[in-house]
Parts: sequence; structure tokens; C-alpha cells
Amino acid sequence: MRIWSIHPKYLDSKGLVALWRETLLAKNVLEGNTKGYKNHPQLNRFRESKKAIDCINQYLSEIHKEAEKRNYRFNKNKIDHQFKRSTLTVTTGQLDFEIRHLKAKLKLRDREKLKALKGIKNFESHPLFIIVDGEIESWEKF
Repeated sequence: MRIWSIHPKYLDSKGLVALWRETLLAKNVLEGNTKGYKNHPQLNRFRESKKAIDCINQYLSEIHKEAEKRNYRFNKNKIDHQFKRSTLTVTTGQLDFEIRHLKAKLKLRDREKLKALKGIKNFESHPLFIIVDGEIESWEKF
């Protein structure tokens, strides 16, 4: 499971579809609707917030917005749009790690998308996150 901290606009089509599916799974886990993935480290940052379900729905809503820009048909009814807006933090080290990880993936599966990212100096985080200085997050597996 990869729940990216970077903005979904940087993902290729396969990455965006995978993010949607994996985040829906994460939502089910956080809601207690599945037996698997309960202890997945990527979910810790959501669990540590006071509003985990609101945060995951907010996260999904941004993925859906990106999907609409690309004319994808993700089911918006999978999101509870009554969420209260929140913020979580993500470290600069985590963002740097994810950018390198994404570029490695794109090198193998979508060189055009990789080329489009080449000139970007300051990558944006997913809008749920506020960027803070720091190393790679403790929950990251690498």
C-alpha cells in the first residue's frame, strides 16, 4: 500500500488508479470494515490524527479531483463528502524520498511522465499535508 504524500498530479495513470484503490482500502481499514491491512504503517499518520476518517475522505476527495481533470470516472460516492477539513504534517525528507521513489517507478513504466517532472524543483504535497522540516517518516518502509 502506498498512500503518497506528494500531490496526485505527479502520478502517472497507473499510479493514480492504484492510489485510488489503495486509499479506498485504507478507508475501509480505518472504518473497521476489513480484516486485512489493519497494521499497515502507512495508516499510522491517519490513525494518529483526531479525525482519521475525515482525513482519509479529504485525501480521497483530492484524488477524485485529479481524476476528474484527467477525465477518469472514479466513483465519487465512495467518499463521505461531509468530512471536516483537517491537516496532517509530512516531512521534507519524506517528500524527497517519495519523489525519488516515484521517479524510479516512472523510469520503468512511463518515461513521458518522468520527462514532464524533470523541470520541477519544488514538488507540492497532497493538499491534506503541511510540509515540515525533517527526515523520512518513521512509518516509511524502504
